[in-house]
Amino acid sequence: MALKAGIVGLPNVGKSTLFNCLSSAKAQAANFPFCTIDAQMGQVSVPDERLTKLAEIVHPGRIVPAVCDIVDIAGLVKGASRGEGLGNQFLANIRECDAIIHVLRCFDNDNIVHVDGSVNPVRDKEIIDLELQLKDLETIEGRMQRVQKAARVGGDKQAKIELDVLEAYKAALLEGKSARTVSFETEDEQAAARGLFLLTAKPVLYVCNVDDKSAKEGNAHTRALAEAVKDEQAEILIISAQTEADIAELESYEEKQMFLEDMGLEESGCNRLIKSIYHLLNLQTFITAGEMEVKAWTFQKGWKAPQCAGVIHTDFEKGFIRAQVIKYEDYIRYGSEAAVREAGKMAVEGKEYLVQDGDIMHFLFNV
Repeated sequence: MALKAGIVGLPNVGKSTLFNCLSSAKAQAANFPFCTIDAQMGQVSVPDERLTKLAEIVHPGRIVPAVCDIVDIAGLVKGASRGEGLGNQFLANIRECDAIIHVLRCFDNDNIVHVDGSVNPVRDKEIIDLELQLKDLETIEGRMQRVQKAARVGGDKQAKIELDVLEAYKAALLEGKSARTVSFETEDEQAAARGLFLLTAKPVLYVCNVDDKSAKEGNAHTRALAEAVKDEQAEILIISAQTEADIAELESYEEKQMFLEDMGLEESGCNRLIKSIYHLLNLQTFITAGEMEVKAWTFQKGWKAPQCAGVIHTDFEKGFIRAQVIKYEDYIRYGSEAAVREAGKMAVEGKEYLVQDGDIMHFLFNV
């Protein structure tokens, strides 16, 4: 399944530097607003050490990790909801994303211009929140005009459900809250909510861009932001974009690991970021392993075997018969598929099987 995350933030907070580290694409990075004029897309592999360990056993022709599309979106300014700066383009690009990576400047450096003159990540967050909320409010009010008559005069049940959802969202937005803070109990309400594609309903990962010395434990800026977003359904990640840029310049895996150890870090910020996006979106991976390839496939947590089969090909889901499942730990322990079979550790599962993260699967189907 395709996954797209958009990197957003005010100008000059480190969005393009972070994008360059994540992706093989190279967005222009410079010390002036709107350096990134067009949304640029790169594709990054989802880090998964299990694939490498399986490949050491299977010796496949190739290893194919799951991937995530990352979009570097032009910086936002006050008034974007009214088209100020590059607002209309920004808002159109973010609407297409599954998740938002909101980069916030949490470092002091007099040599790097801040668009608002001072470093204050809580204020910066609120600026972007407000612009997105205003755009969502515009969307909701326009939609309400279309459904009110059908709901109140025509007696349309579906229109009534949608109107209730719209009114709940409008009340929250008028209080300065994002749509993601509103929850609905019934499936009909949840479906109506999803159909609105609101900007502030998207899951958000706040990335605190800090200096090198704050990369491990953060600083006063990151603590202030954590306090400000504690009631949101969001995640926070502390990264030094400049440190990540330095790591990206190193050629060998060993050099990168030594650099991380010197910094007191166990894993690169880029790897942690991609894993955080997966967690934020409730995503997991199952694996197929054979002589041709060892490959990771993305699925939504809670999916059953036929749905996961459909990730590979729609025919697999339509004609699903059963799935052969090996737990990753068993594959590593016994050292081959044949040995797993012999030990009785290969399970045969039907349509109701809930696929687990790291399951090694082979689907049987008939179309």
